[in-house]
Amino acid sequence: MSHRIIYNFFSDDELLRISNKIKEAEKNTSAEIVVVIKEARKLFERKKTLRELAEDEFIKTGIVNTAEKTGVLIFILLSAKQFYILADKKISDKIPQQIFDSIANEMSNQFKSGKFSSGIINCIETLSELLSRDFPIEPNDIDELSNKILIN
Repeated sequence: MSHRIIYNFFSDDELLRISNKIKEAEKNTSAEIVVVIKEARKLFERKKTLRELAEDEFIKTGIVNTAEKTGVLIFILLSAKQFYILADKKISDKIPQQIFDSIANEMSNQFKSGKFSSGIINCIETLSELLSRDFPIEPNDIDELSNKILIN
């Protein structure tokens, strides 16, 4: 399946840079950061809210199954240029959703300026700083989820 819309926004090099930024960020935190870019809603998803779409991806990607419940999803609905950051229970108990909404809003502003790749990279950097405070890297930490961007 070709991802036509995605290449209007990102080159392969930029997608690789974003994946590398995730890997780098996870060296400072025990949290798992996953980026999912959904090109557009499917017909049966038209009535779903952005959060519901993010929740679906949270389950599909396996974030919900991380051992420590410290997964964070950066969900991007590309066609609508909408963003949602969804954190697992252990993280959302410590960091309120408003903070994640604010980070998503900043990413939205960068997208409006045409800074697609740097918008996501800045979001990952901000999350890394935030998460490393409450969820520092543990000596026995393992990378449970892929750092590759998931596109669907």
